[in-house]
Amino acid sequence: MSVPRTTHKEAGPKVANFFIITVSTSRYNAKINNQPYTDESGDVAESMLKEAGQRVVGRDLIKDDLVMIRSLVDSLLLRDDVDVIVLTGGTGLAKSDVTIEAVRPLFEKELEGFGELFRYLSYPKIGTGTIMTRATAGISRGKLIVALPGSPDGVKTGLEIVLQELPHILYIIRS
Repeated sequence: MSVPRTTHKEAGPKVANFFIITVSTSRYNAKINNQPYTDESGDVAESMLKEAGQRVVGRDLIKDDLVMIRSLVDSLLLRDDVDVIVLTGGTGLAKSDVTIEAVRPLFEKELEGFGELFRYLSYPKIGTGTIMTRATAGISRGKLIVALPGSPDGVKTGLEIVLQELPHILYIIRS
């Protein structure tokens, strides 16, 4: 006999440790050249998570580079103080958009439904352009990895989904 979904959700942790990674070559170049830059999507993610009572244990800004992205995510998978890794940017169709290619090989399980639901919820806002996002999520080493578009609205939509199911996801992947 299976345990009801609501029991899993109730048994899961209500607070998790998040690490936010912004993937943007232009912002990264500005940062390393000590030039002014903004990270609106990273700021939106941090604000939303904190407002939801979650902990943000770190943030980083890196360029659209497959090796750099994978290396950082791989190092975060080894940390005991990180439960969820959120990446913003690099999920589109440009040649430089390599976030998905960087993280997908790390997944032990992919949450295909996340991307499907993300695009479904995005459609009323941006129409058929939603087909151009490759937003996805997956599980690796007992942690949730979420790859979101670089737009603030995309971050908001994605995190709204994640926050609703977070206790359930963490309960299941740790059981």
